[in-house]
Amino acid sequence: PLLLGGFKFDLRIYVVVTSFDPLKVYLNTEGLVRLATAKYSSDFDTLNNRTMHLTNYSINKHSENFVPNKGQHRRQEEEDDSDG
Repeated sequence: PLLLGGFKFDLRIYVVVTSFDPLKVYLNTEGLVRLATAKYSSDFDTLNNRTMHLTNYSINKHSENFVPNKGQHRRQEEEDDSDG
């Protein structure tokens, strides 16, 4: 997988497409980057390490390595709580 400093990650970039011909796309100036909290290893014995292989906030917030994003922590918790 593509890694960032040895960690798995995902990016959320928000766009609005208002036209396809001609193509007109607006890119939001804010996005979201989520990182796993354990460095990636392809060792078969690590497959059960969810904080290594998943970037979900709801999983990684319980990791001892989790560092909340200042100012955004509450908003993300509220979004996760409303998901399910």
